[in-house]
Amino acid sequence: ALAAPTGERELVERCRGGDAAAFARIMALHEGMVFNLAARLLGDGEEARDVAQEVFLLVYRRLARFEGRSSLKTWIYRIVVNQCHNRRRFWHRHGRDKEQELDERWAAPEDASKGEWLASPYEQARSRERSAVVQRALLKLSFDQRSVLVLREGEGLSCEEVAAALGIPDGTVKSRLSRAREALRQRLTGLLEEGDRS
Repeated sequence: ALAAPTGERELVERCRGGDAAAFARIMALHEGMVFNLAARLLGDGEEARDVAQEVFLLVYRRLARFEGRSSLKTWIYRIVVNQCHNRRRFWHRHGRDKEQELDERWAAPEDASKGEWLASPYEQARSRERSAVVQRALLKLSFDQRSVLVLREGEGLSCEEVAAALGIPDGTVKSRLSRAREALRQRLTGLLEEGDRS
C-alpha cells in the first residue's frame, strides 16, 4: 500500500496531540475533494455538504486509528465513499430517491473553471451541458460502478489507490472499472440519443 508522506504524518500527530490548527489544515487541504466526490456520488449538492460535515467529524474521531498504511487522502476517500453509501441506503429504506441531476455548478468537474475565461460563453455552456449529461449517466450506474469510475477517472487515482480507498483487491477494481466504463458508454449513448430526439 502507499504509505502516508512525512509532512502528513506530522499533521496527524499534531492533531492527535490536540492541535486544532493542524486539524483545520487537514480540513483545508481536503474539503474541496470531499465535497466534490460526495456531490458526484450522490448527485445532490446539499446532501454532499451534509456528508462532508459528517466525514470531517469522523476523520477527527478516527485519526487515532489512522495507521499510515495508505495516504491520509486515500483513507479520507474511503470514509467519503462509505458515508455516501450509507446515505443512499438511508434514502432507499425511507423510500426517497434523492439522486437527481446535479445543479450545473456541481455537475462540472472541479477544474472546469481553469482557463474558462478563454472559452466563449457558447463553449462554456456546451461544457456545462456535457458535464450534466455525464453526471446524469453516472447516476444511472450502480453505486459500486460509480464509485470506482469517479475515483479512477474523476479523481485520477491509480488502480492501487482506488483499491485502498474502497477496501477491495486490485483485480476487482480493474474488472469493475471495465464494466463501469462500458455501462457508462451505453448510458451516455442512450441519453445523447434522447437529446437528439427532443
